[in-house]
Amino acid sequence: MTNGLDHIVHAVRDLDAAADLYQRLGFTVGARNVHPWGTHNRIVQFDRFFIELLTIGEPDKIPPPRDGVVSFGALQRDYLAVREGLSMLLLASDDAAADLRRFTAAGIAAGDLFSFGREGRRPDGSVVKLQFSLAFARDPLSPQTGFAACQHHYPENFWNPEFQTHVNGARAVTAVVMVADNPTDHHIFLGAFTGSRDLRSSSIGVTAGTGRGDIDIVEPVSLRDQYGVTVPSVGEGASLVGLRIAADDLAVVERRLRDHKVPAARHVGRLIVPDVCGATLIFEQGTVR
Repeated sequence: MTNGLDHIVHAVRDLDAAADLYQRLGFTVGARNVHPWGTHNRIVQFDRFFIELLTIGEPDKIPPPRDGVVSFGALQRDYLAVREGLSMLLLASDDAAADLRRFTAAGIAAGDLFSFGREGRRPDGSVVKLQFSLAFARDPLSPQTGFAACQHHYPENFWNPEFQTHVNGARAVTAVVMVADNPTDHHIFLGAFTGSRDLRSSSIGVTAGTGRGDIDIVEPVSLRDQYGVTVPSVGEGASLVGLRIAADDLAVVERRLRDHKVPAARHVGRLIVPDVCGATLIFEQGTVR
């Protein structure tokens, strides 16, 4: 069963340049990892959530999609052919196979279970085993946005407090922000995907509480009013726009951005960084729930 936000894929064309920008923002960024299906990534880790900076490193290795099998590399390649930005949202799973059965019963499954492993490296240089299983889901109204549940088979080897300390004082991602012309059109999918009974609808959007972080789908006018940003239309359905990040002190974040010449603006008590390789980062001062 899914039990909170796990990570988000931030698809970028230049992985090292994106990592440098995140470092200028004040985040700790991990080393480059290589996947056998052609993608490379670098990770920004929090307590039980991470941002996966991902690019196409070896396009010749990307397997083509086929019936019943999702090609993760092809999804990211096709996304990057149009834009950079947040391409996929993944929830934490205790049992990805069970989540796939749940997605299938709800009519939102997108392919078979996808399992893979790789080596990881601790801060002291020691090598550890990592393995994951993904159950993909699909919102029929949002073909350009990826969704999945992710099970960590060796979570003790992945999560590490030394990677979760950031000089900007960021502590956690508290919400994923999406935009759609008609957020309520995605109410049924959002409930089936999250399994959440904590769905709240209003005149401006839909929110799903996941137990660890929210998913907010808002109208474009609400996105502008709440965060001061306007995004171009990228097709039908709901698209991933930004992350809300809890930080110890917004003044510290603001000083860091100013010193490293990263454009940002205050808006309704938040600090908004509007274009981080196609994504919006929304810093908020406050404690983590």
